[in-house]
Amino acid sequence: MKSDFHTAILQIAAERGIPREAVLSSVEHALKTVYKKMANTEEEVEVDLDLNSGAMHVYVVKRVVAEVEDPVNEITLEEARVYAPNAQIGDQIRIEQTPKNFGRIAAQTAKQVVLQKIRDYERDSIYEEYADKQGEVLNGIVQRADSRAVIVELGKAEAVMPVREQVPTERYRPGQRLKVYLLEVNKDQRGPQLIVSRSHPNLIRRLFEAEVPEIYSGAVEIMEVAREPGLRSKVAVAARQEKVDPVGSCVGIRGVRIQNIVNELYGEKIDVIEWSPDTATFIANALSPAKPTSVHLNEAEKIATVIVPTDQMSLAIGKEGQNARLAYKLTGWRIDIKDPESLRDQDFELLRQAREALAAAQPDEFAWQGRQPRLVRGDGTISVRERTFGPLPPSLVGMSVDVELRGDVLEVYYNRELRARYDFATGRELPLDELPASSGAHAGAGTPES
Repeated sequence: MKSDFHTAILQIAAERGIPREAVLSSVEHALKTVYKKMANTEEEVEVDLDLNSGAMHVYVVKRVVAEVEDPVNEITLEEARVYAPNAQIGDQIRIEQTPKNFGRIAAQTAKQVVLQKIRDYERDSIYEEYADKQGEVLNGIVQRADSRAVIVELGKAEAVMPVREQVPTERYRPGQRLKVYLLEVNKDQRGPQLIVSRSHPNLIRRLFEAEVPEIYSGAVEIMEVAREPGLRSKVAVAARQEKVDPVGSCVGIRGVRIQNIVNELYGEKIDVIEWSPDTATFIANALSPAKPTSVHLNEAEKIATVIVPTDQMSLAIGKEGQNARLAYKLTGWRIDIKDPESLRDQDFELLRQAREALAAAQPDEFAWQGRQPRLVRGDGTISVRERTFGPLPPSLVGMSVDVELRGDVLEVYYNRELRARYDFATGRELPLDELPASSGAHAGAGTPES
């Protein structure tokens, strides 16, 4: 029995990856509980386990006194010297009380207590291990996925990825390997609860730190990250050492570094822009790939009025306003994007500055060349060559539409669909069904979707 018990302790320690001393401590504690239950006593008990032989001994600890007041924990000098001939008043002596059948009973009764102690140790060790990793990116394997959450195995522990931390465009399947951001580590009676995320902006930050040596070394610093999970992200970076190209470092030769990150995010587009301490410059960079001609700041209301060339309105706003939203998240400034045409009745000084900037950059900017984008204003109107047309349907307010001048008729398209026709000279709206037969075939052609 002793040998079997000893072997069992070593086996448990090896299988669970727990230090032998921790298992031994759990067993000793369990045996104390078992003895007190068997003897129906509250005496102070010590259990000695000899790991070499596997022998177990139970000792009752009592204090030697002249007159006993607490029989449970005290013993007279005369009684003490029966067990310890040299005992003196004030000493503590150990009296062996090992039951004859203690080994068999102990093995049966202590089993659940030992297992519980081991589970407690495992939970504590897992919590301590992952608490230090909070905020890091870990490799995981999807165990199961349903409409409520995805369970991800991280090695010794399982983590939960709730719906709010999932990427809407991603589909998770059992056995799938992916990188996750360890968002929270909570201690619970049932064990540590690990919450992971695939949608958190810091996932991108950590992926860049792992992929770009210059960021890890501190030569390049990530200043801001804005993200629409699964669709597009913007990362603002700055150089902390001279002669270091922050954007080039993140992109890598032939785009290898950023492509690795894009692949990990299953094709999510990433714009890397250069951060600037000058707010106007930073806002202009944040609207990349559009190239604003001027930025005017309202410090009191924290609003930036950005003038972009007419043919870059769609780029600046982005599909369904995505580019402008990300620029706002990145800079913290509300951004009002305008083209020179839309400034006609609003701010002549801004119009003059915008036209001067446009003329210097692109002298032929106002030459009409096929379809051109226009932003639908709040009242549903658009401006073309300093003329106002509309109103368009309310669903188009704030959207970017394409306009095309065909002789005396102005045509308005949204997502390549003809939505309105106007007489250019009078501004009168024309019926859509008055199109010539050839025009209907042409309606789906033209420039790519804005």
